[in-house]
Amino acid sequence: MSVHVIVGAGPVGSATARLLADQGEQVRVVTRRGTGPDHPAVERVAADATDASALARLCAGATALYNCAGPPYHRWPVDWPPLAAAFLEAARAGGAVLVTAGNLYGYGPMTGTMTERHPLLATGTKGRVRARIWADALAAHEAGHVRTAEVRSSDYLGAGTQSLLTMAVLPKALAGARVSVPANLDAPHSWTYVGDVARTLSAVAADESAWGRAWHVPTAAPLSIRDITTRACALADAPPPRLSTMPAAMLWLGGLSNPIVRELRETQYQFRKPFVVDSSAATEAFGIQPAPLDVALEETIATWSGGGR
Repeated sequence: MSVHVIVGAGPVGSATARLLADQGEQVRVVTRRGTGPDHPAVERVAADATDASALARLCAGATALYNCAGPPYHRWPVDWPPLAAAFLEAARAGGAVLVTAGNLYGYGPMTGTMTERHPLLATGTKGRVRARIWADALAAHEAGHVRTAEVRSSDYLGAGTQSLLTMAVLPKALAGARVSVPANLDAPHSWTYVGDVARTLSAVAADESAWGRAWHVPTAAPLSIRDITTRACALADAPPPRLSTMPAAMLWLGGLSNPIVRELRETQYQFRKPFVVDSSAATEAFGIQPAPLDVALEETIATWSGGGR
């Protein structure tokens, strides 16, 4: 039995903790408040992960350290640098492989399907933050100071996930309300299931040949916001959705008073044009097939009906 340390108890951290615990591994989940899945093989620890010394002590003897942290969206430029630095120091001190749950922001706006070979050319604040986290980790890996890899996902589906779709669109659509969405409703978009993120994090951590690079989580074929919302309504026996496109100017005005809405301005390119990820490399390397979209949607819907974990 190996010790796995997971920082963060959000949807990805919790899914990863449950997966490893169910496989018989010893799991230690670290959050500021000591939260995490209720499982006999999961130890929940309250600690500040920006304290590199404390995090290193918690990682003593661990096989892997998983960065599943999620600072508030509008605080990324402030909160991520000390967190990322602490992860690198803890991995260096204890020798655990550091596997980071990342996203696609670092690529920035681009045309065509995204692969891991594309350079990180983001110009927005959040994209540059994510690109720097990986650049620093990769430099430390190549210098022989740590062993690391990054696992990147598109917008999440699954229990407790927070995205434009799962927070702003689906709850209203399933309730029969009309929804104004800051997006091209018919542009293809990739959606990643958190259960597949957990499986990929676990597989990458266990495979030495997977370290030193980024991986895209195996992700189902893209669907537009209109199509995925229509499917979710059908699964929930709800009326067909009533969707309309919110003009960009309305989103801009909403951001004047709401910091979370304001942060959505930077990533509008992800929803106004096709946003598609190629995840074939991870499927070929680890044999992971993405879960059927209906499985991901049913778990997402169950969160609001009281069935989510």
